[in-house]
Amino acid sequence: MSGRVLVGVKRVIDYAVKIRVKPDNSGIVTDGVKHSMNPFCEIAIEEAVKLKEKKLIKEVVAVSCGPQQSQETIRTALAMGADRGIHVEVTGKDYEALGPLQVSKIMAALAKKEDAQLIILGKQAIDDDCNQTGQMTAALLDWPQGTFASEVALEGDKVKVVREIDGGLETIKINTPAVVTADLRLNTPRYATLPNIMKAKKKKIANMKPADLGVDLTSRLEVLRVDEPPQRQAGVKVETVEDLVGKLKEAGTI
Repeated sequence: MSGRVLVGVKRVIDYAVKIRVKPDNSGIVTDGVKHSMNPFCEIAIEEAVKLKEKKLIKEVVAVSCGPQQSQETIRTALAMGADRGIHVEVTGKDYEALGPLQVSKIMAALAKKEDAQLIILGKQAIDDDCNQTGQMTAALLDWPQGTFASEVALEGDKVKVVREIDGGLETIKINTPAVVTADLRLNTPRYATLPNIMKAKKKKIANMKPADLGVDLTSRLEVLRVDEPPQRQAGVKVETVEDLVGKLKEAGTI
């Protein structure tokens, strides 16, 4: 296969940041909080760039949906080796309600517009853990899908995908165009070097809105309330089995 690959790159709160819930329980605090590229999206970009380095594809296009700051995430992808970027600007209430279905509609519309032969996404994002966007995108396009990929190989007009499943590994071969979602062990993403960061500043990022793609962002979900998980009570150490039984009787569990 020699063509174009779309890669989704999501801007999320950095994995090292402690999440805080807003006082009114309407969501989580994002202002003044460090953001970075979703780790699974980094893996997806790395895999696409590796395919290009092997001359199996011609172009890697990084796509991100969100506010103006999402362009920083696209620049990171460009510094890692993507050729150009597309920023689909989503702000305000639309951004707060943006979910896998809305992003899938955008990715499907872009795949048709860009005549992409392959879409590579992270299997999930670390902020919502939905693990739905790849599957929904494939369904909207009626394309084959290879999810939870730990190995990807292009063989002519087919993609060989080794999938991580509960019982071990499953190997499938699917036709292109196709959607692939990257699992943790697919690769180790490279660090963007200073020269590549400088080169990325000159690469093009196209800016558009969902309406330009004919996509309706109306959400079917409503978040009623966000709460922090309850605090766990401290445990108690006991010296003997008799002490353990006594504690359990006190707690009324036996």
